[in-house]
Amino acid sequence: MASYARVAFLCLGAALLAGSAGAAAPAVPIGAGADWPSHGGGSDEAGFSQLKRINTANAKQLGLAWSLDLPGEATLEATPLAIDGVLYFTGSYATVYAVDGATGKLLWKYDPQTWKVSPLKTLFNFAANRGVAYADGRIFVAALDGRLIALDSKSGKLLWTAETVDAHSLQTVTGAPRAFKDRVVIGNAGADMGVRGYVTAYDAATGRQVWRFYTAPGSPDQNKDDPAMERAAATWTGPFWKSGTGGVVWDSMSFDAELNRIYLGTGNAGPYDPKMRSPGGGANLYTASIVAVDADTGKYVWHYQVNPRDAWDYDATQGMTLTNLKIDGVPRKVLMQAPKNGFFYVLDRTTGKPISAGKITKVNWADHIDMKTGLPVEAPNIRYENGPTLLWPGPLGAHSWQAMAFSPQTGLAYIPAMQVGARLSHDKAGRGSVSVNGVTIADVEADASDGKGALLAWDPVHQKARWKVPHDAIWNGGVLATAGGLVFQGTADGEFSAYDATTGHPVWHFTAGLGIIAAPISYLADGKQYVSVLVGYGGSAAIWGDLMNVGWKYGVQPRSLLTFALGGKEVLLPSAPPDKTVKAVDDPAEKIDPTDVAAGRGMFIACSACHGRDLVAVGAPAPDLRESRIVLDRAAFLSVVHDGALKEHGMPAFFIMGPKQLLQIRSYIREGAREALKH
Repeated sequence: MASYARVAFLCLGAALLAGSAGAAAPAVPIGAGADWPSHGGGSDEAGFSQLKRINTANAKQLGLAWSLDLPGEATLEATPLAIDGVLYFTGSYATVYAVDGATGKLLWKYDPQTWKVSPLKTLFNFAANRGVAYADGRIFVAALDGRLIALDSKSGKLLWTAETVDAHSLQTVTGAPRAFKDRVVIGNAGADMGVRGYVTAYDAATGRQVWRFYTAPGSPDQNKDDPAMERAAATWTGPFWKSGTGGVVWDSMSFDAELNRIYLGTGNAGPYDPKMRSPGGGANLYTASIVAVDADTGKYVWHYQVNPRDAWDYDATQGMTLTNLKIDGVPRKVLMQAPKNGFFYVLDRTTGKPISAGKITKVNWADHIDMKTGLPVEAPNIRYENGPTLLWPGPLGAHSWQAMAFSPQTGLAYIPAMQVGARLSHDKAGRGSVSVNGVTIADVEADASDGKGALLAWDPVHQKARWKVPHDAIWNGGVLATAGGLVFQGTADGEFSAYDATTGHPVWHFTAGLGIIAAPISYLADGKQYVSVLVGYGGSAAIWGDLMNVGWKYGVQPRSLLTFALGGKEVLLPSAPPDKTVKAVDDPAEKIDPTDVAAGRGMFIACSACHGRDLVAVGAPAPDLRESRIVLDRAAFLSVVHDGALKEHGMPAFFIMGPKQLLQIRSYIREGAREALKH
């Protein structure tokens, strides 16, 4: 955790803050009230609670009201919902929990059992799910394999199931559904493998498909007589539908009740290298875009592309906040987003036209956004067409899926920001890099802020930072803002803190015993205000290896739901502190063939999403294999990795590889363990 003395205050003049606080002019109350009924609080996705019984004056009295251990879980990314005093949230593989919000008592639990229903899908995941939706007594969850499931909110009884993806495709689902009117919508993931993106709306009562909107074009036959797809196809070249498109909506969606629209944040183009997917040029719509569609029909309304011809995994899937702002003295209906590319965008949500865009962190891929054209003014060679390029932010982004928040009281957006660069090239991948679709990505640290995160308070009207709290680690939690003048955030190193929303001054903190990446919520139960957050570091952090290794160990620190209230007296049982020491195991008598090691190193990318790049695990969703005794025994290793002996516990069977290939991966792991023992 950043120490209190390290809080950086930027431009905190009283007049300036007063101007910021007056910036917001919402037509209706923003955020959530007694309940937290939607992923972002309200349909506006503001991450704001109207509750103020917990405030800057009494926040020091916060204490742990109750905790619930969640054995068997690994990564916890979900934002819980709170409905009539009951919390609903998901675990690593979309297991749904219903918990009494006042006591922490488990009411019911539903496991979609993806390992049994669709073993293939478990090969393409980070063991993460971001939550549920609620409407009319039903809880909706999307399993990793793509099933959209409706449950009775009182009992957990299965009501209906809809298949949202092709069972034999590379499509998966990790995002939270959104419910609006009498419908529920869900997208899917898979852009890194070229999957064509789409979002589907279903009847909330029956599961019947109502409409589907594709976020990238298909073949000419598929696009025929669809104006939105024909328009998009004109921005691609060659037989692009054969190599892949991407643009999936794997996370953020927002419902605009006032304009009756759904806003979709689309993902990166895939394959990454534009020459592979669209060799003759083109913007490649609707990848890396915000797209508005009619909520009743799914018909295209408008789009704004933040990164034409994406080549950097610059998703625009981050949270989109809907509000009204007074800009140049005129009230505007706006959509705000801080996507991966490092700019903060304010769009007119009636037209999709950009109003302003400012850099929230170190950005060198573009000088600025031209407000007349809406296009970025790009730097040369950013698509590594003339050799390697150094890029800020790198593909990790300046802001990932972790939720930002917006307070109508201060007029500020609160962003879990990051700074890290990358070297992108067509060179062969080596240690410290990863190759995806022919593009090699290596982390770059050029200054003291690289590889670190921050809680950033951003003024969207003036496009300026108002204050910043630096964090030593880069992969930190989502944000909650409240009417009590507070901002809550957890960090990778296991601290959960409250800050003054106006100044950024820390007013309270709690040591959670494990890193936090999920967003907190606030709600009322039995007339009392609570703040609740899931504690479970991991997810896609593993693919970045050392960059995100804080020292948490697989299965050592408990995963849990922590809930706080004024006067809370519960004591959290101590757990093991972070430890970056690799406790490698080895059999010195075994001879390892260097040829097998080299072959295994190349194939380990299939394992690194869970077990860590360069064998460096981050504590979840899977262990550091250099420390695993199973790997010492060839037969035991094949039993687990090939035959699926632990598939019920999240370790899929890699039946797509033969025993020879898997044993070569084992050789790479064994050699890595020996290297660790030398140090």
